[in-house]
Amino acid sequence: MQITRQADYAVRAVLYLSGLDNGRRAPTSEIARQQHIPPSFLAKIISQLSVAGVVQTSRGARGGVSLARAANEISLLEVVEAIDGPIQLNECVFDSKACVFGDDCPVQDVWCKAQETLAETLRDTTFATLDLQ
Repeated sequence: MQITRQADYAVRAVLYLSGLDNGRRAPTSEIARQQHIPPSFLAKIISQLSVAGVVQTSRGARGGVSLARAANEISLLEVVEAIDGPIQLNECVFDSKACVFGDDCPVQDVWCKAQETLAETLRDTTFATLDLQ
């Protein structure tokens, strides 16, 4: 499993915003430049993060992008799922009928455990806990 480039860029953008002084807004051009994200791609990402309630945007001379909540309230899981949708290692994790073996699949329990471990790790990792150096 690999997150999309778009989700990786979203994580970078939120990480950058979490390192700013409290309440400071950053223009998308600054985020794009500092995080090496194509500006046109970043605009779509910021829009999705805004809809998900992760960032807030404002227009005008003093406009820009800022976190919608404190960095310790935003998890890696929330950002990745805002862009990629729910993390899913295998379709049988959410629907055992998707597997030809159904509930008798010898691997399904492993997929489910791995899925939960990954989701828990991302859920427990907030942007405040990440090293911003």
